[in-house]
Amino acid sequence: MAQRIRSLRMSNTRRTDWFLFTIAAGLAVFGAVMVYSASAMMSLQETQNQSDLTYFYKQFGFTLAGIALMIGVSRFDYRLLNNTYVVYGLLAVTAILLVVVLGFPAINGARRWIRFGGFSFQPSEIAKVALPVFLAFFLTKREGEIADLKRTVLPCLLVLGVVGTLVLRGPDLGTTIVLCAIFSVVYFSAGARIKHLAPVAGGLVLLGIGALVFAPWRLRRLAAFIDPCSQDNAADTGYQVCQSLYAIGSGGVLGEGFANGQQKLFYLPYPYSDFIFSVVGEELGLIGTLAVVLAFGLFLWRGARAAINAPDRFGNLLGIGLVTGIVVQALFNISVVISILPAKGIPLPFISYGGSSVLVTMLAVGLLLSISRAGAAEPVKDVRPASVHRPKGRKKEQRAMSARA
Repeated sequence: MAQRIRSLRMSNTRRTDWFLFTIAAGLAVFGAVMVYSASAMMSLQETQNQSDLTYFYKQFGFTLAGIALMIGVSRFDYRLLNNTYVVYGLLAVTAILLVVVLGFPAINGARRWIRFGGFSFQPSEIAKVALPVFLAFFLTKREGEIADLKRTVLPCLLVLGVVGTLVLRGPDLGTTIVLCAIFSVVYFSAGARIKHLAPVAGGLVLLGIGALVFAPWRLRRLAAFIDPCSQDNAADTGYQVCQSLYAIGSGGVLGEGFANGQQKLFYLPYPYSDFIFSVVGEELGLIGTLAVVLAFGLFLWRGARAAINAPDRFGNLLGIGLVTGIVVQALFNISVVISILPAKGIPLPFISYGGSSVLVTMLAVGLLLSISRAGAAEPVKDVRPASVHRPKGRKKEQRAMSARA
């Protein structure tokens, strides 16, 4: 315990990855500005022309709080999370909140928010941190038994199944897909082979098909994905995607100019939320959208670098899980907005309106910064899975020796 306290104090002298910090803070501030542009007219309507800054003030406040949280967590020694009570306590709190949220009234047909006073909280966001923490802890503990079905695979699948099912009850298929992506990437990084993950992937595909079959409205969205702007879909299931494509198409290369977009004027539903990337495309054009994609690419690079340079296996797997969750969610959101994937509500990290999303994402970046600081201060241990430590050519040498004998 004393050693952990000393390491926590020493963390203050470690080097911060200011590049990663700047990317995260810059995306969050940019998101607050774009929320203002996307929500100004709706804010005027809701306040009877009193203010166009209602959504901006909330988002900017959450952004400042998120940056402060990121700085605070970056000074925290992430290895304190590598504790049985912390890991299972975090999982228990997440599961309880995911059950409690089902008792709250539905908003737009979904029970995803716990509301108190004028604020709301989305517990599924916590799952995007709780699952990587658990997987990093458990797979570090079972380092030599990654392929063991009973001791490793089934317990990990059980946790994913419980958390994923509770999130899916929201219903929130998008977040469930992100959780499955986190599981697959972290488990593969821990040393599992393709043949170990293939049955798991097959089971997840079957569950996805079941989610479509037992939810007819998802099937209608899938059908509308083929041609969202057709006469049958443009005014119904494909309306939001069709308006999003109009926005991005009208932006051209340079865009219409900041705050000059037209589709957000009550054509594109909730432009400040899941479809804020289409507002970026309309107002800032191809250059603006490519800049956002480049920023997430740089984030992937620095986050992966922090994970690879982690001084221990727990930090390595935790960093991989956190980076995967943020980047996969960003790719998923952008793909939906430009109609590469069927429509599914999931926010764009850092940029979409929502306090829960911003705070949890910034917390995750704070953990990445903590991992980076530890990696910069200590020599990096070999965190490769045990399965890849086999000396090359050992079998050939044994055969040669037996032949000589």
